Amino acid sequence: MVDPSQPGPVSRRQFLAGATVAISGLAGCALPGYGTYDRDQASFDPVHLPYDETYPDRDDVTMFRRGLRRLGYYPDQTVPESVSVNWSMPVNYIGHTAAKSTPMPTPDGETILIPSDTGRLHAVTPDGEHRWAHMTGAGRSLGFHGTPTIVGDTAYLGGYDGDMYAFDVETGDTIWRTTNTRLDGSIAIGSSPAYWEGVIYVVTEYSNPNAGTMWALDAGTGEPLWKDDRLWGMPHPSTAIDPVAERMLTGSNDGVLYAWEFPSLEFEWQFQTGGEIKGTIPTYDGGAFVGSWDGSFYRVDLEDGTEEWSFETGPIIMSNPGIDPDAGVVYIAGNDRHVHALDTETGERYWSTNVGGSVIGSLTVTADTVLVGSYDSHLYALHKETGEVRWRVQNRGHVTSEPIPRDGRIYYAERADITGHWDESVEEELQAPGHAYCLVADE
Repeated sequence: MVDPSQPGPVSRRQFLAGATVAISGLAGCALPGYGTYDRDQASFDPVHLPYDETYPDRDDVTMFRRGLRRLGYYPDQTVPESVSVNWSMPVNYIGHTAAKSTPMPTPDGETILIPSDTGRLHAVTPDGEHRWAHMTGAGRSLGFHGTPTIVGDTAYLGGYDGDMYAFDVETGDTIWRTTNTRLDGSIAIGSSPAYWEGVIYVVTEYSNPNAGTMWALDAGTGEPLWKDDRLWGMPHPSTAIDPVAERMLTGSNDGVLYAWEFPSLEFEWQFQTGGEIKGTIPTYDGGAFVGSWDGSFYRVDLEDGTEEWSFETGPIIMSNPGIDPDAGVVYIAGNDRHVHALDTETGERYWSTNVGGSVIGSLTVTADTVLVGSYDSHLYALHKETGEVRWRVQNRGHVTSEPIPRDGRIYYAERADITGHWDESVEEELQAPGHAYCLVADE
């Protein structure tokens, strides 16, 4: 952990301008649209309360990893004993190795939004009927890799053109678009936005030098409200917010976990790992859970940024862990081709299961099952108490999105099958586009 009161690396602004570091905009101040928050709430111990009582869901919001704490936990959903593909549609065509966007149901479950790496956003019904498609400027680069945050009838999504978008869910029309020029020339937004009381929080990427900025944008207009450009590396993780612990987090390719006090947005601390941080960081019971390219998985104290325990896997960890907060178990995976179930308090391993390939996407936890996509082109369903493989489904490409269970269906997406993408001696050729899928129970 690095003490923020001591001299450290200069920010991107210092690097470029040689000036003293300063956080622009409204740092340390309440932002418009925050609403109210009772600070006395922070005094209770959330581990002694059930998940639904501690962090109740909002009926009008759907978000990557289910909510602000990015747990990937769906306690009201169960997974069928066997499944089959109800429908699929081609969406991804580019070999870029980042995880692909996740198909996201709207809050009412009547529409599924599916971003693609071509820059097109699709809307379909749960039965797979195509409602509309909207082509964006992100198609000039690597399209979309983040997942929409949907608030009521508005979807928020950042693109690899460096722009931030708000779309009308019913029509696909653009409500607002904050261009990369208004975001200090960002070259990409690979993370998924977080929403809290009228404000969108999202991380942007820059080059020359490689760096990042955390932004707060007005959800109604896209107007930038606040920023902090202290991030180095080109950050991919999505912003996590824990209002009870009063922390906002993200990680970056510089191997640093960054933490701000929330909602004041004053910078609190940073924790240095030995490798890049690619996965989104869930928070639970006063801890942040961080996988690193140094081959270790960490629990870090949310209050002061100190390491509480670590678990070594050896190869890099790139995926988004899932947490069952009612059981106190975190499920992790990486390039060791295994899913591991760990005690959130001690890091003790309960079980490990081989899933045939590396895991770079998200682990989803339901009432009975852990869902995880593998580089062996399968989606796996594992019994969450034992790790036993309940079933697996063969796909065309590497499964790298978050699997979303909703109303008896499972939605997810894969990367394209591209020959030669990792071998420069072979000409790159698209064998099959990556599809979005919907699974249902076998009859």
